[in-house]
Amino acid sequence: MKGPILVLLAAGIGSRYGGLKQMDRLGKNGEVLLDYSVYDAVKSGFEKIVFIIRHDIEKDFRELVLARMGSKVRWELAFQNPDSLIPPDVFEKAQKAGRTKPWGTAHALLCAADKLDAPFAVINADDFYGREAFEVLGKYLRGPDSGEPAIVPYRLDKTLSPQGTVARGLCEIKDDYLVTVEELTAIAEKDGAVFNTNPDGSIRRLAADSPVSMNFWGFPPSIIPEFKKYFDEFICSFSADIPAQIKSECFIPKAADHFIKQGIAKIKALRADSDWFGVTYREDREAAVKKLAELTKAGVYPESLW
Repeated sequence: MKGPILVLLAAGIGSRYGGLKQMDRLGKNGEVLLDYSVYDAVKSGFEKIVFIIRHDIEKDFRELVLARMGSKVRWELAFQNPDSLIPPDVFEKAQKAGRTKPWGTAHALLCAADKLDAPFAVINADDFYGREAFEVLGKYLRGPDSGEPAIVPYRLDKTLSPQGTVARGLCEIKDDYLVTVEELTAIAEKDGAVFNTNPDGSIRRLAADSPVSMNFWGFPPSIIPEFKKYFDEFICSFSADIPAQIKSECFIPKAADHFIKQGIAKIKALRADSDWFGVTYREDREAAVKKLAELTKAGVYPESLW
């Protein structure tokens, strides 16, 4: 069996961050956050990295990220552009309606489908997941159960931002398997309480220790056709004439929930003693820089990764 692949979703536009956070230099020697994920993945036995980016950031991505890794990392590029895999008539109507949003993480994954010939993990480029999480998922993807998808969930209250609301996939787990994952888009903490503001303005209280998806998934390559079917259904139902759909996206957690409910796949929930942090907002940057410096000082990472 080929060694597992790590897929990094790095084509986002960083609207809440105010820029390309996947290329913001947070480490002492100019490292970006995804450098640490790649370093942890390589240490944990992942054999290839697939970066999903946009064509318009390719030059900067090569110069700021890939040039420093050099030959120490085996990597490939895949491209998620607004018209990738989208029927021309649908794309034209979406553009005329003013759509500027990407088509979502499930769409991004399909843009790299031809490079995924072994069990693979999927992560966000702007999140820090921790070495232990990569070790746990890497071991799983090399093992006999790698034909089943997997998720590494995190504790909800450890994934919030003091700067504003965040989107998280709220997970229900039973007997170490994912039962449901519900995408909530406006989660915040106030006065010690964690809650989500629903689209209709109502408030839903959430348990602080709830497991949530931070887009750290493991999949066999055989799942790709199911993702394609799911995305095709999303595109068929998309209408540029409906204002609410102009910004709609096709997300991996929603696809995973569909796979479970339709009996397409069972998804194993893996336990890992890892802390998450990320840069949803520009104001999160200082805390991320401080945390990376602390991890480097503690010897978890070398002064220069590459």
